[in-house]
This record gives sequence, structure tokens and C-alpha cells, in this order.
Amino acid sequence: MDTTIHFSAIVDDGAVLGEGTRVWHFAHVCAGARIGAGCSLGQNVFVGDDVVIGDNVKIQNNVSVYDAVTLEDNVFCGPSMVFTNVYNPRAAVTRKHEYRRTLVRCGATIGANATIVCGVTIGEHAFIGAGAVVTRDVPAFALMAGIPARQIGWISRFGERLSLPLTGNAEARCQHTKDLYILRDGTCMLSYSTSAGAWARFPEPAK
Repeated sequence: MDTTIHFSAIVDDGAVLGEGTRVWHFAHVCAGARIGAGCSLGQNVFVGDDVVIGDNVKIQNNVSVYDAVTLEDNVFCGPSMVFTNVYNPRAAVTRKHEYRRTLVRCGATIGANATIVCGVTIGEHAFIGAGAVVTRDVPAFALMAGIPARQIGWISRFGERLSLPLTGNAEARCQHTKDLYILRDGTCMLSYSTSAGAWARFPEPAK
């Protein structure tokens, strides 16, 4: 399956696009960008030179992925969400040498109109609510909301809220997949998956 590039989009020479990736109306992909297979870049998306995007990433309309941002596989970027790469920008001061790197790990979702302040890591399968402003690292499977964003719960890889406290030790199953999640000392882990083995990051719990 070849890539699909709309005639109004600009993909600079040197950019790498994986098989099956689609680039839609008025998008611009810079020469140094590395984009995996099966991705979708919506209308008016910008991808900078120093950007790495994994497989099956969905970037909705009006999103700019600036230099120093890495998106791992299966990341979802909602409409008009914002990445930054300079912490204290000034029009009269050049700070390109001060870019702070941002990493969005596998399976994470960033909701519409959310803002990601540069220099943070968003953990795998975390969920950033619409309009939230992320100013610090986000744990895996964390559900975040507000300005500044704070954790309000835990969420499964399927996108269902888990019945777990924010801290302490507990267990819960995703009601859709029946996957088991374990909270240990405030860290949430997918312990056992009833679905494809690729999701089983930890051994099956003892019977």
C-alpha cells in the first residue's frame, strides 16, 4: 500500500513516510521528519524537521508537531492540540539551541485543544483530556484533566476508566477487554491481557 499525499500538501524532499501513511489537505512535512507506517496527518498539520513519529499515529486537523517531539506507535493527537519546544520564548531572543524534548509514549491520547508544555514525557496509554495543559511528566495509564493538568484517575489501553484509587495498591479489570490492571505504590501496570499477547507486558497472575 503506497502513501497518499493530497495535491495541496507539501512533503519536502528527504522526509520519510512509511507505507500506507496519508497526508491530507494543506499539510506540510519538513525534510528531516521520520514518519512510520499507517499514519494519518489531517488537514493543516505541520511536522518539523527534528520529529520522529511511529506507526499508526493519528494526528487530527490543525496540529503542529514541532522540532524535538517524538510520538511513539499508536499515539492520537486530537484536533488543534498544541506542542511547544521552547520553555520561555521571546521574539527577540533566539533559543533554538534550548529546545526541550517531548516524548509521547505508545498508545497515549492527547485530547482536542490540549497543550503540552515542552520537556515532558507522557506515559504509555495515558489520556490527556480536552483542553488540559500538561506541565510535568505523566505516568502510564494516567487520566489527566484541567489547567494545569492533574491526574483524576486511571484509564485502560482501550480507553475505559479503571476503578482504581490514585495511590496505594489495588486491582481492576477493563470492562471491555477484561484485561487486568494492577496498582502498586501508585504505579499502574497492565498485568495480564486476555487479548493479543503483544499487550501482555507482565506475567499472568498466579491462579
